[in-house]
Order: sequence, then C-alpha cells, then structure tokens
Amino acid sequence: MAGFVTGSYKLLWGEHIHHGLWSADESAADAQLRLTREVARLAGIRTGERVLDVGCGMGGSSLHLARTLQCQVTGITISPFQRRWASWAAWRRGLSRFTDFCCADAETIEFEPNRFDVVWSIECTEHLFDKPEFFRRAAGWLRPGGRMAICAWLVGDRADSQQAKQMVLDVCEGSFCPSLGSASDYRGWLEQAGLRVGVTEDWTDSVVKTWSICEARVKRTGVSRLAGWVDRDTVRFLQRFRTIRQAYEQRAMAYGCFVAEKPA
Repeated sequence: MAGFVTGSYKLLWGEHIHHGLWSADESAADAQLRLTREVARLAGIRTGERVLDVGCGMGGSSLHLARTLQCQVTGITISPFQRRWASWAAWRRGLSRFTDFCCADAETIEFEPNRFDVVWSIECTEHLFDKPEFFRRAAGWLRPGGRMAICAWLVGDRADSQQAKQMVLDVCEGSFCPSLGSASDYRGWLEQAGLRVGVTEDWTDSVVKTWSICEARVKRTGVSRLAGWVDRDTVRFLQRFRTIRQAYEQRAMAYGCFVAEKPA
C-alpha cells in the first residue's frame, strides 16, 4: 500500500512529497522547490554540511541539498519503495557519493552523538507517536552549534469547536498520523530537548493552494478509482485532500516551520 500511495502522490504532485510555498502564481514544482530553499535558508545550511533528512520520502530535499550545496545527506524513510526510488534517483543524477538512503523507523533508529550539523524533517513528525522523545534523541545526534529544521502540519488556533476537532481527526485518520501538535507544542518539545528555538514561521496561507491542486488532479486523473482496486486506506487518503484544504482555510489546521539550535 505504501508504494501505491507514494506513486499516486508523485503522479499528483511531483518529486518533493511535501507542500508548495506560494508567493504568487508560480507552478506547483516551483512552489515546492521554494519551500525547500526557504527551509535551507532559515536553517543556514552551508556547503558540505552533514545533514540527516528524517522522512526523506523519494529523496527530493536530500538530492537538492546534495546537488546545490554538496551536503553529505543521510536520508531515512520507513518505506522500502521510497528508499529504492531515492537511491535510484541519486545514482541517475550522479549524487550517490553525497547521499545514503536507508529504510528505518525514525522512532527507533540510533546514530552516534554529535554526528550531524543539521537534522532536517519536512512533514514527517506528524506521523510519530512519541514526538517529545524523538526530539530528545535527535538533539543528541546534533553537534554543538548544529540546527534542527522542522516543517509540520499543526493543530490550528481555531480548533476548539467540535467541527474543527473532527476535521483534524479526519485528517489524521486519512493521512496515517497518530496526532498533530500545535505550534506551542513544537516549541516546547524542542526546548525540552535542550535546543534554542530561533525561527517559528506560520506558512498556512502560503501552502493551502497545495490541496486545491491535488484535489483537481485527483479528479482529472481518476487515480481514486484505481486506488479502489488496492485498498480502502488508499482511497481514504485521497478523499481527505478536500478536508485538509478546508481545515487550513478554517484554521483548524496550520502549517509551521521551526528552526532550533543546539547550544555550543
């Protein structure tokens, strides 16, 4: 099922399996790349740094950092299909020497202390069961002065009504998320892990267009009918695109970017 979901999302959205960040009428591909570049800018990523990409998907962000900054990137994904795709994409682009993709669970994998300059995660932490523990462990993988850059789906500031709470629950069910945290939750988890939060961005209004485009592409391609031959979970995932858009528009959900530094 994971392979079908990944393939469907790539068909609908492209190599970067994450939101786009719009400033005007740029294409979806340009908006996705803009989000990656903006996170890299806010995190102050420099040439040749060692980066851990948690939830690397098909390797879009990892390959961008390897190609543009010659970063040494370790990407982890829980999906064997995504790992194979990312490794193949790196080989095809001549970036294998800069990248190492492995299939692993972010909640159980271990790395030696102080290994990375940057721990990077775009839209993965939503899927973790014990988010505070992940941040505690990941902080240990950073060298002193290293940074953690996180983009995440969040509970919004208007999620207090029963309708809004149900929308969040529906999104979690359709997108395989045990729960969503709020912006204050994420700041608290990062600080509890011993990191200093330097950047907190609310990008909700700039990313919501993602789901209007995905909705239109689902309708145009008929991929939901094909998904019906695979399993019910995949159909539910595709059907929740409208719910996600509405949740953003009504501020039941939000989209945030956080950068925190490990004290030197």
